Amino acid sequence: MTLHDARRARRTLPFEALGDTSFPLFRSILGADRTSLARGENASIIVESTKSSSGPNGRESKPMLHDLVEQYGPAIVFANVLAASIGLPVPAMPSLVLFGAMAAMHPGSIGVQVLPVLVLAVFATLIGDSAWFAAGRIYGGNTLKTLCKLSLSRDTCVKKTERFFGRWGVRVLAVAKFVPGLSIVSIPMAGAMGTPYRTFLAYDSIGATLWSGLGLVLGVVFAQQIDMLFAGASRLGKMTAVVVAVLLAIYCAYRWYRRRQLIRKLATARMDVDELYNLMLDKRSPVLFDIRSHEKRKLDPFVIPGSVFADERQLNEIVSKYPHDQKLVIYCSCPNEVSAAWMAKQLTEAGFSDVLPLRGGLDAWRDAGRHLEPLAEEPEPTVAVGITPKTV
Repeated sequence: MTLHDARRARRTLPFEALGDTSFPLFRSILGADRTSLARGENASIIVESTKSSSGPNGRESKPMLHDLVEQYGPAIVFANVLAASIGLPVPAMPSLVLFGAMAAMHPGSIGVQVLPVLVLAVFATLIGDSAWFAAGRIYGGNTLKTLCKLSLSRDTCVKKTERFFGRWGVRVLAVAKFVPGLSIVSIPMAGAMGTPYRTFLAYDSIGATLWSGLGLVLGVVFAQQIDMLFAGASRLGKMTAVVVAVLLAIYCAYRWYRRRQLIRKLATARMDVDELYNLMLDKRSPVLFDIRSHEKRKLDPFVIPGSVFADERQLNEIVSKYPHDQKLVIYCSCPNEVSAAWMAKQLTEAGFSDVLPLRGGLDAWRDAGRHLEPLAEEPEPTVAVGITPKTV
């Protein structure tokens, strides 16, 4: 290439214009030595770069990602957020962050869609959340049991969330989406606890707006870094999708493994419903602890006759009150009796010689057709200093 061609290339794509942009394509061009370009060396870099970024008529063609977001971005965000809100295992925040980044990089074509996308994201969230609210209102505690079985979180974590909702009420929905595991339990619980739909809608709208807005703002703030990330991903090609899929699979497998590990760790002996019933008939009934949360008792206000309410966070009180050779049976209403098994393990380590969880808990007792007593009015729980169960 002659010196004349190099100078013409510089006039076509001046450094002053290139210096104002932050995209990787132009940064790679600017990496060339200016002195060598003035001599005509490496000028082909600029010419080839401009050719590769131009359409058939010499005009700059828009990247494929830009076209996709510009044409289908709002629909993609709406579908993604809706899928996440109804419980599908798909993350919604990345689509919001990506749209915010593209809006910052292309304010003319995509930036004008930010407000409509925010409205769509909030609307999609409210659709899914309203469905879970209705399920909680119609099916009550059974909805929470289903969520516990489907969730990859430990059952003790779900119980902690129930207590958190019981303390703060429906107001927790304003921040629930920022706390892992809180939203999935608090929304159906709001329905089961009889929260008026208008009140639920008000607080859930606040939470959805804050959460969706945060995703878009993060995309705007970190637009340059996201652009660099996609530039690197484009060089990997199809490997990018493979890496993302593998990482997601590893994360899900890790959460599942942690839950199964806890279940195996607490795989102690259990007492069956019939065995407990026979002991009660023979007047040899053990001390029977009901360790359901205060909120769960409100949703299912029945107990096994002779039950004593207990809190696994107040083990010191139990240790000091009962002799260590006393037979203890513990029941809850969580899958796999995890909370009851955890408490039995702690009491055994504290010196009790005969502590067993009730297999199947309160549900198994009810399914066997055994007698249940209505729950008497109980005071609000107070938490004493004791051993606190670990949660994820």
